[in-house]
Amino acid sequence: MNSDFSLAVHSLTFLSLQLDQMATSHAIAESASVHPVRIRKILGLLRKQGFIVTKEGCGGGFILQKSPADIKLNEIYKITSEGALVPKCPPPNSECVVGANMKQAITSIFGDAENQLESFLSDYSIKDVASLVTHEPIEVAEALTGE
Repeated sequence: MNSDFSLAVHSLTFLSLQLDQMATSHAIAESASVHPVRIRKILGLLRKQGFIVTKEGCGGGFILQKSPADIKLNEIYKITSEGALVPKCPPPNSECVVGANMKQAITSIFGDAENQLESFLSDYSIKDVASLVTHEPIEVAEALTGE
C-alpha cells in the first residue's frame, strides 16, 4: 500500500478535529511532515470524491463536507489504494503450468484478501481514527456499528 491512504486518513482526521474551521494545505502538510504539494494532491482527490470542500483566497482552505462518522476507511482505501495488495507478476510462460496460471492464482488469493481488508475497514470511520489519535476511548461495539 502506498502512502496516499495514510495521508488521506491523516488529512481527514486533521480536518475532523476542527470541524468549523478552514485548514490550509500547509497546516495539514506540517502535521503530516510532508510537502504541501503532496497534501494538495491528496486533498484534490478527497474534494473530487465529495469528502471536503475548498475555499480559495484569504481565509480559505479545506473543510470537511461529510460528518467524520460517515467517512469510512474502506471508502478512502478504494480511492487511494484499491488493487495495491495484488502482487505484480512477470509475463506468463504459456509452456509451463505454473507460469501460465500463477497470475490468475495470485490475483484470486490477494483479491480475496483485499475484499476482506475493505470489509474490515468499513467498520471504522474518521471519527474512530480521531478518537484514537486524541486518546479518547472508543467502544468496540460503537466502532463496529458506527453508533
